Amino acid sequence: MTRSRRDLLGGTLAAAVAGVAGVAGVAGVGGCGSGGAAPPPSIRPGLPTADEMVGWVQQVVARGVRRPGYPADAWVEGFIAARFRELGLVDVHTEPVAVTRWEPTRYSLTATPAGAAPRELRCFPVPLAAAAQGLDVELTPFNAAAPGSVAGRAALVDAKVATLPPAVPAAFGSAPKDSARRVYDPYGTFVGETQVLPLPAGSDDIAQQVVRAGAVAFVGTLLDYPGDDCRFYFPYDGRTTAIPGVWISGSDGRWLHDQLAHGPVRIRLDVAASTAPARSDNVVGDLAGPVGDDELVVVGSHHDGPWASAVEDGTGIAMVLAQAAYWAGVPPADRPHRMRFLLHGGHFHGGAGLVEYIARHRAELAKVVLEVHLEHAARDVAARDGRLVPTGRSVPRWFFTSRNPVLETAVYDALVAERLDRSMLLAPDAFGPAPLSDGAFYHTAGVPIVQFLSAPWYLFDEADTLDKVDRDSLLPIARAVIRVITSTRGVTAAQLRAGLVTG
Repeated sequence: MTRSRRDLLGGTLAAAVAGVAGVAGVAGVGGCGSGGAAPPPSIRPGLPTADEMVGWVQQVVARGVRRPGYPADAWVEGFIAARFRELGLVDVHTEPVAVTRWEPTRYSLTATPAGAAPRELRCFPVPLAAAAQGLDVELTPFNAAAPGSVAGRAALVDAKVATLPPAVPAAFGSAPKDSARRVYDPYGTFVGETQVLPLPAGSDDIAQQVVRAGAVAFVGTLLDYPGDDCRFYFPYDGRTTAIPGVWISGSDGRWLHDQLAHGPVRIRLDVAASTAPARSDNVVGDLAGPVGDDELVVVGSHHDGPWASAVEDGTGIAMVLAQAAYWAGVPPADRPHRMRFLLHGGHFHGGAGLVEYIARHRAELAKVVLEVHLEHAARDVAARDGRLVPTGRSVPRWFFTSRNPVLETAVYDALVAERLDRSMLLAPDAFGPAPLSDGAFYHTAGVPIVQFLSAPWYLFDEADTLDKVDRDSLLPIARAVIRVITSTRGVTAAQLRAGLVTG
């Protein structure tokens, strides 16, 4: 394995976007209309409606918080397996994934400036961080240039959320210099827009750096975070943090800095959580392909989430089920290849399900013509006058696509045909060695990929509720994916890989 689990979390993304504010957007091209075109004759009847897909998301969300090892996530595994069987998939089964179940049970933070009354601040624990019972300690701002100043103290770390002009990622990594067929934004909606990402700028290692500096506690301020909240499930790399840590809102962080400017501040921190070894599962189901065709197309996502999480990844579950429903209605002779539908477990435990699946199935990866990964059909929501307000737009859509000219053309043409504006093709290495998705290790294992992902700021937040689902995108995305999968008919895994461009 060439990357650690924590590298899935976007540290490379945060590093890549640091300092890009103000970079000009890549020009949009081609097409008109929005919301998706009528399905062409090549797409058969049988694709579920948007209402059906949203209904699946509603059922998933209704079960509650869906972290690895939680009862809600176990229920969803059964729900997915039952849908697979109803649709006629064969060899439907689960494959176990070892995770740690983490559930916070108590957390509070009180700050006492010199000569002033104590003030209780809203907070949320850093996942898998150490417990604290009445830890009373002086608070000090963290300065990366002089990290030793926090030794023996609680470190106040400003975690400014990452932002970037929406079209910029299309030019990252090994993307061709000519971006004319990489960004599909026919109405120019990206011009002048700033996308707020769900990650602190600069590092996914944000808590570990203060551990190395000798701090005894981490207090992370979510600066410029829409909604000014602190219920932020990050990092989710499955690693423990040796000191207790909490997230606080940007407004509380600014208040603490104001107090520190006038004198010392002490904090009292209480954090308790239950942790235990647990099992999650990858849920797998297959469809036969044409007689004699032993090649394989994989369509996947993950089923767990940090909260009840409608977008992350209730929509991923729904999009995979929609593909399974459609292809189950296509005769085997008319499918491009054998097909596998896969929902990983343990995404929010360092991508444990992905790691386990690749390890278990490595011998058959050479027969995978294409891995399609589907995550996050998301509506954009912005903070205005202290409220979260829908903008009426989708969150920019990223389609990480292996650098094969034929495959890139198939993806771009599908976006245009389905009028999926606000979309772009990204190089697999746009933000680092692999895409920012639960399909990352397919790429590093040499499997050709098309991986849909959007990155709304609320992805790891309790604010990821049903109203954030981009209902209008569900059918156009499904039809675009069908077009791309259909384009692999008659193409072998070896042939597609032979056309990959590596630099």
